[in-house]
Amino acid sequence: MYRSKITGLGKYVPENIVTNDDLSKLMDTNDAWIQERTGIKERRHIKKGDGNSTAVMGVKAAQIAIERAKINKDEIELIVFATLSPDYYFPGCGVQVQDLLGLPTIPAIDIRNQCSGFVYALSVADQYIKTGMYKNVLVIGSENQSGGLDLTTRGRSVSVIFGDGAGAVVVSRSENDNQGILSTHMHSEGVHAKELALIGPNTGHWVPLLIEESATVKDEDITYYPYMNGQFVFKNAVTRFSEVILEGLAKNDMNKEDIDMLIPHQANLRISQFVQKKFGLSNDQVFNNIQKYGNTTAASIPIALTEAWEEGKIKEGDNVVLAAFGSGFTWASAVIKW
Repeated sequence: MYRSKITGLGKYVPENIVTNDDLSKLMDTNDAWIQERTGIKERRHIKKGDGNSTAVMGVKAAQIAIERAKINKDEIELIVFATLSPDYYFPGCGVQVQDLLGLPTIPAIDIRNQCSGFVYALSVADQYIKTGMYKNVLVIGSENQSGGLDLTTRGRSVSVIFGDGAGAVVVSRSENDNQGILSTHMHSEGVHAKELALIGPNTGHWVPLLIEESATVKDEDITYYPYMNGQFVFKNAVTRFSEVILEGLAKNDMNKEDIDMLIPHQANLRISQFVQKKFGLSNDQVFNNIQKYGNTTAASIPIALTEAWEEGKIKEGDNVVLAAFGSGFTWASAVIKW
């Protein structure tokens, strides 16, 4: 069985910076309130006319990752695209990437696991490479969430958190047993699906009904903005983060002292700090950039992973742990020998 290895990384975020002060002009909030609860200072939002979309940002990140992997784009044999905000209801963004990059008629898989999406997508790539089916797989996490947020006081508990952006990696076949993805671990608990969700529109509450209701629906009955039971999500997140990190360490006969770099999904800085304290990790062992980008959902881990690598905080031989928790509920981890 082959080993799969990340050979190229890239990220892209829109140029448009939206600060907490900017949001305070749209809703009843302020910088101190947002930072205290989330740690976020600013985020990036797509701006009308800037040419960006979920697929386009994914392509921009992918082009950087492919260049850094030192391969020709035509050597990519599979696309795995993770997002909760595809450009179209269907088809998914994977086929758009195939088209925009001008790739041959290779397969494209779309992953809908929200905040855990990138780790799920990485797991898919890992399995295809380990079994020998493909040599190079392009994995993308990208989100355009700003256009679907309720940027009023009614929606502030959710809307201040999320941002737009994309990250990508090239995962390639390696015969070096001392490097690469050691293991991935995934879980779900659908009983809590509605605690963090965007319920509609959906096929049970479809377009004709929405049009009919548009003039009379009450604010509290609107289903087309995200809903989050914040305290409940926080409580579950800190538990599941810890469990899935420990699961990955145990699988590889490691303990918490063996972690050189933990890159958690950038859900909330307070969640990351809770996990960091529980594992007794130093600031040099945990990478957070939610302060600059907000929660970019499926894009958060590849953006953070790329940025940590660019800053020299991940070195050859390091034990890197990725961990995510989010809507579904779903949670996942990956243990990588860099």
